[in-house]
Amino acid sequence: MSVTVIDLPIAAPGVLALGAWLKSSVCAVRGNTAFVSETIGDLVDAGACEALERTVGQLCAEQRIEPAIVAHDLHPDFFSTRLALQIAERCGMPALGVQHHHAHIAAVCAEHGVSGPVLGLAMDGVGLGSDGQAWGGELLRLDGACFQRLGHLQPLRLPGGDRAARETWRMAASALASLDRPHEIAARFADQPAAPTVAAMLERDFNCPPTTSLGRLFDAAAGLLGLCPVQSFEGEAAMALQALAERHGKVVALADGYALGETLDFRPLLAVLAGDVDIGYGAALFHATLAAGLADWVAEAAERQGIRRVACGGGCFLNRLLVQRLFGLLRERGIEMQTARRLSPGDSALSLGQAWVAVQHLQER
Repeated sequence: MSVTVIDLPIAAPGVLALGAWLKSSVCAVRGNTAFVSETIGDLVDAGACEALERTVGQLCAEQRIEPAIVAHDLHPDFFSTRLALQIAERCGMPALGVQHHHAHIAAVCAEHGVSGPVLGLAMDGVGLGSDGQAWGGELLRLDGACFQRLGHLQPLRLPGGDRAARETWRMAASALASLDRPHEIAARFADQPAAPTVAAMLERDFNCPPTTSLGRLFDAAAGLLGLCPVQSFEGEAAMALQALAERHGKVVALADGYALGETLDFRPLLAVLAGDVDIGYGAALFHATLAAGLADWVAEAAERQGIRRVACGGGCFLNRLLVQRLFGLLRERGIEMQTARRLSPGDSALSLGQAWVAVQHLQER
């Protein structure tokens, strides 16, 4: 089995962590060393679930690890969560639920040997929040095994639930509704037969759960610019938006494109993208303004919290343009930005983050 070995600054008795649902992996800890399995894949069928079980047994056997605690995602319906609870019951050991975005930031901290305190920017498609809502654009503070949610992106609604994550025009419709322009939806998306229904759903707030996800904000921007109305694979619209922005070149961020506070609100930027703008310029403007808003948001929190370091995790940080712009802006403010180095910033590193939280949890008991 191919494993990635991460040295940890704190030793612990055996720890096992089972990741989440997408891009699942397993992490086991012995002493100061974390062993992260190769990515198993999405737990969408029996074959993948069986592979997860086999990986748990193989990793623990090969590394001679007898777990004292097993960590898992908060989502109760994930097979990885159910398996973790079964293992805990069978072996008579505690199970520790770790919030999805907490684990994203903890994974970066584990790679850098940081136990806290640290600020965290967790930006991805979706993860179950501590309040039961769909998170994905979070500003956190981590200290040891604990985290605090300092802020989040302004929520957008998901018309049709998960379907909105596949159809960017639905997220664009949600953006228009949030701008008090629902009357424009049916005409703007006349090629989509469901557009009048989606407009009505948004007006009545029916089957439109909220999300703070940056991934869905990318989708809204892409939909407003006419990109990938229906995505053929995860992240297609965000990748297309990034490619357009890179081809267009650097632009100045929209000065009034966002509103700062506990909630970071990019609706002013979305209002501009909803107008008659060149698609390449719009993509570049989105990236520039997004980076500027995130940098200002982190800088304000750094001042309040007295912390000059921020760890950035989640699938949105696969976007090299966003990472480069944000890194430069934070460096200008004297803030150190840490990102994933040996593992992906996405969900395949969640098991490492869960394990690192569990290691610190055992130390603090």
